[in-house]
Amino acid sequence: MLNIRKIAFIGGGNMAEAIIRGLLRGDVGVGICVAEISPKRRDELISKFPDVLVVGNAAEAAEWGEVVILAIKPQQAEGVLDQIESVITPEKLVISIMAGIPSAKIEANLVPGCRVIRAMPNTPALISAGATAVCSGRKASSDDLDLAMQIFAMVGIAVSVEEKLMDAVTGLSGSGPAYVFTFIEALADAGVKNGLPRDVAALLAAQTVLGSARMVVETGEHPTLLKEKVTSPGGTTIAALHALENGSFRGVVMDAVEAACNKSKELAGK
Repeated sequence: MLNIRKIAFIGGGNMAEAIIRGLLRGDVGVGICVAEISPKRRDELISKFPDVLVVGNAAEAAEWGEVVILAIKPQQAEGVLDQIESVITPEKLVISIMAGIPSAKIEANLVPGCRVIRAMPNTPALISAGATAVCSGRKASSDDLDLAMQIFAMVGIAVSVEEKLMDAVTGLSGSGPAYVFTFIEALADAGVKNGLPRDVAALLAAQTVLGSARMVVETGEHPTLLKEKVTSPGGTTIAALHALENGSFRGVVMDAVEAACNKSKELAGK
């Protein structure tokens, strides 16, 4: 059980919905309020979560909550922080899941002594398979960090990192699902090119990625060792790996993560 009674979400998009589902699934006994500006989305949230208070005003939700989760786009940060500034006191914990916005910028827009935690979850949180990195602002305590970790552990795994690493987290796991989806799509296309029906190829590709990821997590073995177990001398797998190396597969993936990391820094004005 969480040692709080009320959590407010500013923004009711997919990530907010994922966290709400995790909280409700965990039956943690907290009240939940969501502020969402879109009337259509408010209606959707009311339909999905009849026990959740849904409002249209950010300040109303922020005043209500003991923990206030900023689940908005980075471009909305300045306007939303202006709206909630008058109701955020040092007694409230603010958790931001906005990409690229440092905790210091949030603190500077709120009252002195405001407690801020920054987190970067990813979309598999929607199926309780998310990966979230969490870091503390200047005034946040170890208890605040622990509370945030508990919240995000309800939708997957949560790890604590230094804030200077959050741009790298954004590039790796925050944007990472898109890279994996692209890889699955490419695998399936390759299957179709070589004669497999589309539905069969898509299923085999997705299950192959799922099973491989589970092996890394559940065995604790390094991916290199697991790769070696699949790779027979003179076989099909080494021929395919050679083709990937010729195409700079790993280099391209590293470039993609770096590009997303740099974009995160750009959003932060670094």
